[in-house]
Amino acid sequence: MKLKSLLFFSSLILLFTISCNQDDISFDSPSRELRFSRDTVFCDTVYHQIRSETYAVKVFNNEDKDVMIPRIHLEKGASSLYRINVDGKPGYDFQNVPLRKKDSLYIFVEIAPQASGPEAIAEDRVLFTTGAAQQHVTLFSVVQDAEFFIQTPTNPNVISNHTTWTNNKAKIIYGNLTINPNVSLDIEEGTKVYFHKNSGMKVSAGAYLNINGTLNKEVVLRGDRNDTYYDTIPRNWNSIKMAEGSTLNMNHARLFGGKRGLDMKQVTANISNSFIHTFQEYGIYAIRSNINASNLVMNNCGESCVGIYKGGMYDFTHSTIVNYSQIMNQFPRNALFVTNEYKNESGQTELGSLHLNLKNSIFYSDRDNSVTFEPVPGQLFNFTIQNSLLKYSGISAAGFNFDSSMDVIQSYKNQDPKFINYFTAKMNLRVKADSPARNKGDLAVANSVPTDIVGVSRTSNPTLGAYQ
Repeated sequence: MKLKSLLFFSSLILLFTISCNQDDISFDSPSRELRFSRDTVFCDTVYHQIRSETYAVKVFNNEDKDVMIPRIHLEKGASSLYRINVDGKPGYDFQNVPLRKKDSLYIFVEIAPQASGPEAIAEDRVLFTTGAAQQHVTLFSVVQDAEFFIQTPTNPNVISNHTTWTNNKAKIIYGNLTINPNVSLDIEEGTKVYFHKNSGMKVSAGAYLNINGTLNKEVVLRGDRNDTYYDTIPRNWNSIKMAEGSTLNMNHARLFGGKRGLDMKQVTANISNSFIHTFQEYGIYAIRSNINASNLVMNNCGESCVGIYKGGMYDFTHSTIVNYSQIMNQFPRNALFVTNEYKNESGQTELGSLHLNLKNSIFYSDRDNSVTFEPVPGQLFNFTIQNSLLKYSGISAAGFNFDSSMDVIQSYKNQDPKFINYFTAKMNLRVKADSPARNKGDLAVANSVPTDIVGVSRTSNPTLGAYQ
């Protein structure tokens, strides 16, 4: 019994000693500068009254002593568009923040702004006042006013009259936005269209989607997550799905970051001066459609940049359609896949004739083969490859004989185009000065598209692809 009592009192004394030691910790003013995990926080683009995701900054104490940071606060105080959370406590101004030696603390940052115009810059600083120095972390975000299109059980989210979207507000789509039959949606220059996760657009039979960008004010269609990480990954939204008999006119647009880009069935499409890239399946998925494309740049699609099924009529002129990827290595990643076949939703096979023209263009990839033809016996499979550069690994893979076919005219295989940068993070699919694509275009074809994707004349010594 005495032993038990002794052990009990010994435990109490030990606990009391530890408690006293904790209370006796002394915190000094920092004598050296603090270290941060980053000196600038670039927040995702945010929309009117919509809270951003949360960003983290770590603050490190590299000293061999515990320090007390006298003050951490937002420079703009309570009027700031930002809010911070310091070591678990929300606010905008914090006094006497302890930080143990060789330890760190988290500062979490978010913004939920009021937009004052179509687009503005929101900037502030987190200031750290210490005995050693005045330090700061810069906070930066683009703020946009926005118009929302939200599909709910009671709101089918349809455009039922001829409508024009201007660039005064970003357009943000939740769920599916449907353009009703025989109605047109005109999207004017500089407009930004953002799709939430699992959202998309449906263009009904007889409807028109007119995307009217210009050289310096392209129309952007993408997912609604705007930080740079999401510029290079797919599946942030679904697709623009166009029904039979609908029409697309697209000029100076940038479409990227979804499951499929343009999902078209028996559609008429005119595409020029545009970028389509970074889709999980296809950038263009076309079933027996009629597509006329020029100055088109495509890259980084899982199945194929362009997938053509059940034939149709297709012209690709001065286009750069390539497939390089750092994240979709398990996929086939064709630049172009073409077949007469299509399996419908009932599992039945449908067939159609094909007319395909590839002129003054580049089709390349980091695979052995960039173009795959799968003609069906008994179906018309008519193609012309003229003055174009292809990655080609043989008839068994590509489905046609590059060397002896009369349909391959003055074209080139397996010569590195020498792109400036083919990965999507810094994509620049211009070719270098010593590229084999230089000065190899047919002049008559070039005169049908006399300027390149950035407005440079190509009426003499035309270069293959979308860039002169």
